[in-house]
Amino acid sequence: MKRQLLAGLALIATLAHAGPYEARERDWRNGAVVYQIIVDRFVPAAQLDAKRALYPAPKRLRDWSEDPTTGPYLEAERLAAHELDFWGGDLPSATTRLGHVQQLGADVLYINPIHRAYTNHKYDALDFQAISPEYGTRDDFKRLAAEAHRRGLKVVLDGVFNHMGRNAPAFQSALRDPKSPWRDWFAIGPQYTGGARVWTGFQNLPELNLETPAVRRYLYEAPDSVVRSYLRDGADGWRLDTAFELGRTYLADLTRAAHREKPGSLVVGEIVNYPGDWLKSLDAVMNFTLRQVINGAAGGEIDGPTAGRMIERMVADAGIEPMLKSWVVIDNHDIPRIATQWPDAARRRLVQALQFTLPGAPNLYYGVEVGMEGGADPANRGPMRWERVSDTHPEMTWVRHLVALHKGHRALRVGDFRRIESAKLLAFERHTDRALDTRIILANPSNQPVRDRVMVANWALMDDTPLHDLLGLTPTEPLTLSAGFITVELPAHGVLVLEPRRRDLGGYDRYKRVR
Repeated sequence: MKRQLLAGLALIATLAHAGPYEARERDWRNGAVVYQIIVDRFVPAAQLDAKRALYPAPKRLRDWSEDPTTGPYLEAERLAAHELDFWGGDLPSATTRLGHVQQLGADVLYINPIHRAYTNHKYDALDFQAISPEYGTRDDFKRLAAEAHRRGLKVVLDGVFNHMGRNAPAFQSALRDPKSPWRDWFAIGPQYTGGARVWTGFQNLPELNLETPAVRRYLYEAPDSVVRSYLRDGADGWRLDTAFELGRTYLADLTRAAHREKPGSLVVGEIVNYPGDWLKSLDAVMNFTLRQVINGAAGGEIDGPTAGRMIERMVADAGIEPMLKSWVVIDNHDIPRIATQWPDAARRRLVQALQFTLPGAPNLYYGVEVGMEGGADPANRGPMRWERVSDTHPEMTWVRHLVALHKGHRALRVGDFRRIESAKLLAFERHTDRALDTRIILANPSNQPVRDRVMVANWALMDDTPLHDLLGLTPTEPLTLSAGFITVELPAHGVLVLEPRRRDLGGYDRYKRVR
């Protein structure tokens, strides 16, 4: 603990003497590329036959070649049959493929819930402090975290602290015995269908009563609490499931507890609301509002200039620092896969280009790099298709290009956001304290080709500066900044990421006195 405290104080001292952009660059949370996995579906275990006893009926161990399908509701289990279908991945097997995550260029491994639970998705915890036996043990998690750190990856766990599972011993005791020590851990009474308050009507998910001090001590306050002990085991942060249900006060308390245990750790909330003041209680959110803007523009429901104003308002309300840490999510385990959402390649490329150039941490859902498809849950949770992984796969090439673009250009990772004045385009710049760090993004989300003259309100960009496209999707004539203006022609769904460069003037440099 003392060593961690000293490290945290040293980090604070270092950041205090750095400029704002240098400080942002030193904080791994800003603009990180996040790769999300479901352990059961990521890599098949080496000895599957030896694990079959871990999946007793009505659970089913599926073949890795099968795709998930919807199953009937099981009244006795109070859940759907497909929630009990497993594919056999575990923590040791996932550890063997961390090299793949590293080679994509990701910075963070985000793992869907791994704690002991009855279902395949693990959002119905039986015991937060134990790893589900199908996945392994706490020691297996420690080994995965150590290997991830060796490869330069951070690890973020999924914290499902709004509810537990109906089969949890604590809940069963509380439900049956009014004198149970866990009685006040849950909201129990005849006014609730099924005898207890459950999350949005799902009878398998009784809600925890956070107003009970013992619950908060168990989850995040005590030294041996769930949040703090996993951080000591090697986790670098927590993604909080259905975080808006926890409320701002408890979220702020949890975030402070995580930071005390591990300075510089990340707490990101699944907040489907507009971000706004939620970011006063958390380091970051999963930015579903930004997703709505991106998809709305790509789908023709929001015109480009309006989308730009919406993003500008969001950045102003939330603040750029929390926005840089917030995850830019297009698809995940709750949302149809991007290849299914956007089967048209041009629109899909537009959406992904915005995901990697707007402020935030792009979230890659496992399999996007090989074009995996899948509609609503459970179809979006299919097993990873390793047979498709190839350096020549077009989606792999494209994802690596996006990751390299995002990480290789300072402004895209840690820069500020400024909307560019345009009558027809979604146009913005990402900029820092260095003029030539600026990256100009011009996107035409409409179904028609567009010619527009846009004004870039950046005083440090010199007249007659050449602009080079870094994305390579849209053929364009050479562009030049002229007294703050650019005239551009873009095809339907076209997008450019422009880099200003010094003009070769035989040794003369217009930027000689501009940083």
